[in-house]
Amino acid sequence: MIKDALRIAEKDLKLEGRSKEILLTMGFFGFLAVLTLAFAFRRGDAPVASVASGSLWVAIAFSGTLGLGRAFERERENDSIRALLLSPVPRTSIYLGKAIGIVTFMFVVELVVVPAVLLFFTIPMGVEKIAWLTLLCVLGTLGYALVGTLLAASLIRSGARDVLLAVVLYPIIIPVIIAGAMGTNAIFEPQIAHADLGTWLRVLGAFDVVMLVTSLWIFEALILD
Repeated sequence: MIKDALRIAEKDLKLEGRSKEILLTMGFFGFLAVLTLAFAFRRGDAPVASVASGSLWVAIAFSGTLGLGRAFERERENDSIRALLLSPVPRTSIYLGKAIGIVTFMFVVELVVVPAVLLFFTIPMGVEKIAWLTLLCVLGTLGYALVGTLLAASLIRSGARDVLLAVVLYPIIIPVIIAGAMGTNAIFEPQIAHADLGTWLRVLGAFDVVMLVTSLWIFEALILD
């Protein structure tokens, strides 16, 4: 199952490597969101550092939605999703492969968004803070991608899928955004609040496990309906 999932993810990454349409759109939108928020929340001549964590996760969430909207676009064209479903691979491999692709796209975009937040909000960072922030982003991105991939697959045949995706996605990933923002707040403190950070990391970890198990369980039923 994992081998087939990696092949599907490799196919998506190769296609994106040629066109770069998803990455460029996500990266540009994420950077623009951070830039806008940095200038919107200012006190005097400096941005308000206390809103940096919220700005980071808003940019990640919004740019991720653009990637999710295109995740199954190639399979929807000419109904090639039917050929993928008829291929001799487990249906869960399709889900995992797509999720791996989305996670990879979001990681690349975060390489642009996170430095932009640190730069525009003038957040001092050390090696320890960077390590904790990386772990937090990994857990948050996994949860976002697991939910988003499942919902994008379920809406593949919907004519209003772009609108519906945002409507059904954000209420479910609110725990990810809140936990990510609160955990980032703990990291951005002058001294890392390890107790608070540990709590929010556990919340994200539990969310990821629950959504992974649930998605693998119901994916086949959703994609076939």
